[in-house]
Amino acid sequence: MQNKSIITILVLLAFLLPQFAEAQCAMCRAVLESEADTSAAEGINNGIVYLMAVPYILVAGLFYFIYRKMRS
Repeated sequence: MQNKSIITILVLLAFLLPQFAEAQCAMCRAVLESEADTSAAEGINNGIVYLMAVPYILVAGLFYFIYRKMRS
């Protein structure tokens, strides 16, 4: 039980700290790498990570509540 809670906390931290994740589609990366200004690329990258994380968090919350309901 202790190992599961540690793994859960680590996964949640990975979703809550998106600056360590790098995610871009091929088209966005090609366009943004050709520009000299990197602030736009960082903004696009952060937006993609946030958009990707939200559905996973919602689905995880749904499964957690289903698990709690089935357990009680």
